[in-house]
Amino acid sequence: MMQTMQTALDIWLPASREDLSKLKPGDAVHLHGTIFTMRDAGHQRCLQALNKEGCLPFELEGQALFYAGPTPPRAGRPCGAIGPTTAARMDDATPALLKAGITLTLGKGRRSKEVAQACAATGSVYLIAVGGAAAYLGGFVKTSELIAWEDLGPEALRRLTLCGLPAFVGIDSRGACISEAH
Repeated sequence: MMQTMQTALDIWLPASREDLSKLKPGDAVHLHGTIFTMRDAGHQRCLQALNKEGCLPFELEGQALFYAGPTPPRAGRPCGAIGPTTAARMDDATPALLKAGITLTLGKGRRSKEVAQACAATGSVYLIAVGGAAAYLGGFVKTSELIAWEDLGPEALRRLTLCGLPAFVGIDSRGACISEAH
């Protein structure tokens, strides 16, 4: 059986929950605009700040998170390789961050039932980037700026500007998962 290629949807970040509500599991997207990198250690620091202050630090409310640690700049680019890390490692923190205002997360692999439920409860989405393509994905990063936690090295909080980074919808704003869509 022959399948047709799906046209990717352009998503401009930060994206509103209304815009995200149009996405369905399996949709191909190209990401443009601002996204923040955050991994394991950053999630713990973000949760500590959220618990202490009652809100997300660094104006992260309404923003998108990319579970990645970019390598240092090279060849005139703002970063070298930037591949998604396994999103399930952030599952314990994700429901609280979505409830506090994060609208979109980007990583690789499956998420827990609790994350799918949190997406449905908040109107947030989880996108999947292809693993093993970090050098290729680095070409879609146009700017990279250190925001916080420099001591975490590649896991520091960074603000990136993307231009067309490819991804797929893993969990939509209703909590439906790509694994259930086919």
